[in-house]
Amino acid sequence: MALVDWTQSQKDAFLHMQFTAQHQSYVANYPGAQFLVIFLDDQPIGRLYIHKKMNEILIMDIALLPKYRNAGIGSSIILDLQGEARVSGSLIRLHVESFNPAINLYRTLGFIKTGEISFYHEMTWQPEVMHHV
Repeated sequence: MALVDWTQSQKDAFLHMQFTAQHQSYVANYPGAQFLVIFLDDQPIGRLYIHKKMNEILIMDIALLPKYRNAGIGSSIILDLQGEARVSGSLIRLHVESFNPAINLYRTLGFIKTGEISFYHEMTWQPEVMHHV
């Protein structure tokens, strides 16, 4: 928003409109999706949209304010979701822009690229499958 020549109130109104449109789209297309606010020391620092269905957790959106990135918070959230997925036997799926630095975090946490849509990579993580002999 720093690049546009708008007043602060115009920027705030535009961002509110964008957030509302995105939120309404998520609610309409993913019934039952959860919208969670991420807090640190009672301060809201990000958001998480997830949609859980049988055998799958979809991370629809995860975002942290810039000053809280690269501090292990996103990793901790995803590790918690992976723990939940292990218990339920679910896979985790997400979409990330091919140029987004978070793609490295997802790879480090065991996500693999399973598809591509425009400039988005679909990435999937599956719990280890135990094979009995």
